[in-house]
Amino acid sequence: MTAQVLFSGVAFLVYGILCVFTDSMKLEFDRFGLRRFRIFTGVLEILGGLGLLVGYWWLPAMLIASGGLTLLMLLGVGVRIWIKDSLMDATPALVLMVLNLHIFWAHWPR
Repeated sequence: MTAQVLFSGVAFLVYGILCVFTDSMKLEFDRFGLRRFRIFTGVLEILGGLGLLVGYWWLPAMLIASGGLTLLMLLGVGVRIWIKDSLMDATPALVLMVLNLHIFWAHWPR
């Protein structure tokens, strides 16, 4: 398993759990105007993180997870732009989007 896959998988597991269970993420999603999507987003992040880690043994899981997480983070960057957050606030989503796009591209069968 590459360091990028391990990093992204663990990051999304942790962030997804925080998204589902912490009050600070409730406040963030309220600030985004997306309260009703918090649990759904957290579950997608947890599933994506697990998919990346399982993808070490089953490539389709890695491709589905990295592609899905790329799209999820693209939406996250879009939300940050929409609510006029700073570039610094959007950077984690942007970095994770590019990282998962790289994982997807690097593992796509040729």
